Amino acid sequence: MRIVIVNPNTTASMTAKIGAAAQSVASAGTEVIAVNPPDGPVSIEGYVDEAYSVPGLLAEIRRQPADACIIACFDDTGLEAARCVTDAPVIGIGEAAFHIASLLAGKFSVITTLSRSIPAIEHNLVKYGLDRRCAKVRAAEVPVLELEDPTSDAASRIAGEIEQAKAADRCEAIVLGCAGMADLAASLSRTHGLPVIDGVAAAVKLAESVVALGLKTSRLGGYAPPRAKPYTGRFAGEAP
Repeated sequence: MRIVIVNPNTTASMTAKIGAAAQSVASAGTEVIAVNPPDGPVSIEGYVDEAYSVPGLLAEIRRQPADACIIACFDDTGLEAARCVTDAPVIGIGEAAFHIASLLAGKFSVITTLSRSIPAIEHNLVKYGLDRRCAKVRAAEVPVLELEDPTSDAASRIAGEIEQAKAADRCEAIVLGCAGMADLAASLSRTHGLPVIDGVAAAVKLAESVVALGLKTSRLGGYAPPRAKPYTGRFAGEAP
C-alpha cells in the first residue's frame, strides 16, 4: 500500500517530520511518501495562507500515484477539492483526529497554534457534525515555524494549555491542532494522563483501513470529478 502525505506548506523540515511520524505508525508493507509543493506559503496560519497553498497541494496530489492521500494541515486545507481530482481516498488530518477522539472520549479539546486558527477549526467541527463533542478549541500562541525550532518553548506552552483544558474544559482527550505537533503526542499523553491524538497518525490508520476495505470516495454529488473546461492564464495546464 502506498500512502502519499502532502504537507501543503513549503517547509521541507516539517514535511520530513510528518513523514517520519506517519511511517512510525504505518503497518508493515505500507509505504509512506511525504511531499510538499515547491510554491506557496512556508506555513499555513489563516485563510489567505490556505488559499495560496491549494494550487500546489492539488498539483502534488495529481502528480503522485497513491492508494490513499493524506492532507497534512489541520485546517484540512483543500480537502474537498482534493477528493475531486484523484481516484484515491483523501483524508484530512483534522477530520481524522476529531473522529478518533470521538471514539475515545465523550468530550475533547483541541490545542492549536495561534488564535487566528480557531475560527477555521470551529467551522470544520460544525461541518463534520462533531462540534458538540468538542469542549473548546484553544491556542497555545505558538507560531507554526516555532515547532521546528528546538530552542523554543513551544512544547511547554502546549503542555500548559493541556493542563488548562483539563481543569477548565473538563475534557477527556486532547487533539493536537497542527501537523507540526506530530512528534509530541505520545509524551504529552504519558505526562497528562489522557489520550492525546495526533492527526497524522490518526489519518494514516484510517487511510489503511479504508484501502483495506476496498473503499473509495463517492463520485455522486459534490465529489464528482471536475467538468472538462478551459482554464486560462497560469492555471491553463491544470484544466480538467
